Amino acid sequence: MSLHSPARHHRQLSHSRDNSFRYRTAMILLCFSILSLSIACIPASANAEEKKLIHAGQTSDVFETLSHGDTLEKWKHNGNWQIKSGVISRQGKGGSLVYVGKKIPDDFELCFEWKVGKGSNSGIYYRPTQYEYQILDNDVHADGKNPRTSAASLYFCVQPSKDMTKPVGQWNTGRVICKGSVIQHWLNGEKVIHIDYKDPKWASNVEMLRQRGGNLEARGANLSLQDHGDPVWYRNLRLRELQETDTLDMTEVAPAMIPASALEAEKKKLAGIIKRREDAKKRQQQKKK
Repeated sequence: MSLHSPARHHRQLSHSRDNSFRYRTAMILLCFSILSLSIACIPASANAEEKKLIHAGQTSDVFETLSHGDTLEKWKHNGNWQIKSGVISRQGKGGSLVYVGKKIPDDFELCFEWKVGKGSNSGIYYRPTQYEYQILDNDVHADGKNPRTSAASLYFCVQPSKDMTKPVGQWNTGRVICKGSVIQHWLNGEKVIHIDYKDPKWASNVEMLRQRGGNLEARGANLSLQDHGDPVWYRNLRLRELQETDTLDMTEVAPAMIPASALEAEKKKLAGIIKRREDAKKRQQQKKK
């Protein structure tokens, strides 16, 4: 038999419900606060695709920022590049902009944003010889006719799976991941190149780059932004070294088809490159005599 009156029992039940409601509300607010703080800790410029890289056992998940503020500290150039509010732009003739703060690690992840003017051509060199992430206005520049020399290509080696560029004047997000013999190029959130250059199926691509003067085994370059005489802008360049335990997204992507006309023009261009290189060697040999 209950010792409490019905009215008192009702008040206790209401009080219990109130406490339960307050507790649930407090927990929801706490979770929301933690989530908000977590989101706030992620840079606004961070690309969604950066989070797809699995960092199993990596001791540091922090990118080193290479471009910020209004000074090109640790960058070398001939006065033809400038930076304002973190945006790097080419201002005239004078050559490439080279990051001399450190060399690119053997295994790394590089993220950046870029945009071009109408018909513009540039590139990001991230390993010695001819390791280039092509920067291009695909619609106007002649290199856009061949996917193997289009934006986000491993220039004159491997073409992207598709054209993911945004219209001229809009910012694109780029990403390069290299680990061992695996090379990945990303553009606007999508992986467009994935190769393991030691896999025999890429032998013809490796040979094409070798004939151009490239060596995919080369390591230890300074990051270089190419001056090709055209308007180009970069921002939010970020770099981090990958650890042995880091696991990559190994999903393969198929390179885009190259039109027959572009392949024919490519052969002529390569023949011209080889001839100029041979002529240059002959001139050097003659000077030594």
